[in-house]
Amino acid sequence: MNTKPESKLHYAWIIAGVTFLTLLVTAGIRSTPGVLIVPIEHEFGWSRATISVAISVNLLLYGLMGPFAAAFFDKFGVRRTMAIALTLLALGVCATTFISKPWHMILIWGGVVGCGAGMTAYSLSATIVSRWFHTSQGTVLGVLTASAATGQLLFLPFLAQLVHHHGWRQAAFAIACAALAVLPLVLLFMRNNPEDKGLLPYGADPQEIDTEPGSTGHVHQNPFHVAILGLRRGLVSRDFWLLAGSFFICGASTNGLIGTHLIPACVDHGITEVHAAGLLALMGILDLFGTTLSGWLSDRCNSRYLLCWYYGLRGLSLLGLPFALSGPEWGLSAFAIFYGLDWIATVPPTVKLTAESFGRASVGVMFGWIFASHQVGAALAATFAGSVRTYMGDYMIAFLLSGVICLLAAGLVLRINKTPANNLAIAVEA
Repeated sequence: MNTKPESKLHYAWIIAGVTFLTLLVTAGIRSTPGVLIVPIEHEFGWSRATISVAISVNLLLYGLMGPFAAAFFDKFGVRRTMAIALTLLALGVCATTFISKPWHMILIWGGVVGCGAGMTAYSLSATIVSRWFHTSQGTVLGVLTASAATGQLLFLPFLAQLVHHHGWRQAAFAIACAALAVLPLVLLFMRNNPEDKGLLPYGADPQEIDTEPGSTGHVHQNPFHVAILGLRRGLVSRDFWLLAGSFFICGASTNGLIGTHLIPACVDHGITEVHAAGLLALMGILDLFGTTLSGWLSDRCNSRYLLCWYYGLRGLSLLGLPFALSGPEWGLSAFAIFYGLDWIATVPPTVKLTAESFGRASVGVMFGWIFASHQVGAALAATFAGSVRTYMGDYMIAFLLSGVICLLAAGLVLRINKTPANNLAIAVEA
């Protein structure tokens, strides 16, 4: 492969920067329901269970789009797919301001925004890292994953203030403008592969690239066909079920429960939305460090042991949350610190274990399906917790059950990759 001499700043870092900004805005949009539930509940008189259905559809589509998005990156290109996603997000969030019936919210926030967000899910991070970085993959993936925490940190307090002073529609318009602001950067700077710039992946040796196995060979294949082939491959793999099962629990205990219902739970206990959003922002600050550190550790430590610690500590923190909500103010702050360091630290080691099981060339599609299970768990937890609150009056059972299943996940992850890794790429049928 002909390559240009590498400049001091490898273009991979520009790609990582644009990807980070895109994921940051997507994370801000995904965190918005936390500050919208209560004002929408008050304006329309809908129950929390009803609103949670729309959020669950959003979370579900966000996950199910992942494996197909990974195939779209190969078929149509990363830049084009990201541009379409940002446009869908901006249009969908703006259209949400015109809702007047529950099915409007399910269709627009659940369907349109969910699909747009799913096209920039964690499969985007995995694809960018596997294509553009040969070394420091765990560290870069940790930073990209931390964009979710940074988006939460930047947008939630601002959105909570907008909702408080100007209403929830102004907050929706603001987050839509953020998506449109990133769109020109994607169009100008994003590239599909290092070869488009005449470069090797960052840190790569030409001989390693030329002899490394795992070319997917499915660039010109139907993306739906490629995604289904990945699912078929995963369904017969024990490691896939362990990775998907543990990530199902991860989604149920993060996006579905805490990301969606912590602010309403705080309001139930007399804590203002602005204060509760500040707690989530604090968790975002800590998760920014925790996830970045997790990426660094995944380059150096056994990922199974890292995941065991992460799920175990998360389970203990969730078991203590009901008591923190009803106890002294410092208890909730302690929960925010303890839980925040662990929020999405599971992503870098999970991606690494996926690559070890299925090969680096297949990591986009395979992790896309594993992430889909994450969002199925998130969707079910969002609906379940909303129903528990509606019919039982509080969230205690939802929080305690989530803590218990996290402890279960801590045991499951120790069995991942106990057999030699299968590093063959997804077979492509004629």
